[in-house]
Amino acid sequence: MQVIDSKNSFHIIYLISFSHLINDLIQGIIPSIFPLLKESFQLSFGQIGFITFAFQFSASILQPLVGYYTDKNPKVYAQIYGLVLTISGVILLSYAFSFAYLVVSCILIGIGSAIFHPESSRIANLASGGKIGVAQSIFQIGGNLGTALAPILVTILVLPNSKQYVNIFILPLIIGLFLLKKITAWYKKHLETKISYRFNEHSMTSISFSKRKLKIIIGILLLIIFSKFIYAASLSNYYSFYLIEKFNLTIEQSQTHLFIYLFSYMLGTILGGPLGDKFGRLYVIWFSVFGATPFILCLPYANLFYTDVLMVIIGLIMASAFPAIMSYAQELLPQKLGVISGLFYGFAFGVAAIGSALIGLLADFKSIGYVYQLCSFLPLIGVVCFLLPNINPKNNTAVKDRCLLT
Repeated sequence: MQVIDSKNSFHIIYLISFSHLINDLIQGIIPSIFPLLKESFQLSFGQIGFITFAFQFSASILQPLVGYYTDKNPKVYAQIYGLVLTISGVILLSYAFSFAYLVVSCILIGIGSAIFHPESSRIANLASGGKIGVAQSIFQIGGNLGTALAPILVTILVLPNSKQYVNIFILPLIIGLFLLKKITAWYKKHLETKISYRFNEHSMTSISFSKRKLKIIIGILLLIIFSKFIYAASLSNYYSFYLIEKFNLTIEQSQTHLFIYLFSYMLGTILGGPLGDKFGRLYVIWFSVFGATPFILCLPYANLFYTDVLMVIIGLIMASAFPAIMSYAQELLPQKLGVISGLFYGFAFGVAAIGSALIGLLADFKSIGYVYQLCSFLPLIGVVCFLLPNINPKNNTAVKDRCLLT
């Protein structure tokens, strides 16, 4: 039996996390420059929603397919290919002169992200040494921090100048390519020594459910993601417009308040994985649903100060769920890490894509304030989490005995 030494490989998770920061920083640029694009191209909320849909749908539809393919045929350089596509999208976005070019540039960035996420999540799992909750949190911290930094950097670098200054963000992408070279070298060595992400017969049967029950459990997890990510789409993509319309803020001021929410979301991600490892994934999922809902329901009626307070609380609690959900799902199907990672990241992006398009149309028809009142009830769908079975990693030999065998 050949086991990966977690002490020697855990640094790979930090490199993956920083690469995730760079990838999601670029993703975060898109909603951050929406006010600028709306003003420059005279876009409607419906068109803003369509751009978001194009980006997030392209990022979602390919992820399960990428995961399924690379489960069977590991591709060492897949992440690098994804980042190159993202660079192409950034260049096109900075010089886009029409709505159509904006859409195409966002699709390229979306495809790059679709390739990056399932492979990166897989490598984080492989390098975790069994601490998959911690690994998923560290991995996702990078992404959330990148998303949080985007509006601040856009405010400093792009808004005072012009859209062409988006080209500045090619620099971190180049840094990302150098990081991915180190990651792919580790992954290539991992594959060359014939250490595969398989499990012995004992660990495979430690968490055993029928195929029908597995499908039901996965369906419940996806429904929870559905409730969270449509609401998250309203926060990430339309929060600036909400603040501008309700509190008469400038674009620059709205970006600062958006950063407050995104930064708190990042901090929530830090907590979710380790808490799931310590107390069990299910309890973290429950807390994320029932803990956040009262504050979400209050949000549309708060003044600016309490809006910030509520957004910090909502971000902290809501963000704790996703690393717990990912770890929970990976424990259910440990032999299909790529499919699970692609399915859950892809579904999250897809739900956000559809939600953004519908929210944009509804905002045109009604108002942003009406959208936030309506969306505040979406997280209530998450009560289905009570139907999930309890899988406590502390009592699971499937997690403790996870070995990467020759």
